Amino acid sequence: MNQRIGLGEDRHRLGEPGSGPLRLGGVFVPHDRGMVGHSDADVLLHAITDALLGAIGDRDIGELFPNTGPENHRRDSADFLHFAMERVRAAGYELVNLDCVVLVQQPKLSPYKDAMRHAIAAILEVTVAQVGVKAKTGEGVGAVGREEAIDARCVALVCEAE
Repeated sequence: MNQRIGLGEDRHRLGEPGSGPLRLGGVFVPHDRGMVGHSDADVLLHAITDALLGAIGDRDIGELFPNTGPENHRRDSADFLHFAMERVRAAGYELVNLDCVVLVQQPKLSPYKDAMRHAIAAILEVTVAQVGVKAKTGEGVGAVGREEAIDARCVALVCEAE
């Protein structure tokens, strides 16, 4: 069975207080600060999108959905992810699993990780068991630790469809 791995990573700045809500993994997380970006800036969905595209050797999210395109202004990142999964399937592959990490100082994501897994699985039309989401703090270090940004990383494993 032919298997391929893709790696995705993304970072977005946090807006000023009052710019919330925060959207991560397709879920609105109560927080007074939202993400800064051309689209809805869902850093987790962006990382997953790039991981899936990378697994099939396709172009990245920035090439396919440039932040200079007016059609992408405030666009729902679920659109990007759905498109990437369609490309995976069109290339003759299916998702084995995703393993994702969100690096965020605040808010704490433990109460929302399961909802994120369900939202991501629904967008991709896969089982929740195929989606892993973890959260880590920045331990007060760097842009994440200073609450200036949120990072997300994802590894996607795909295999040839049977």
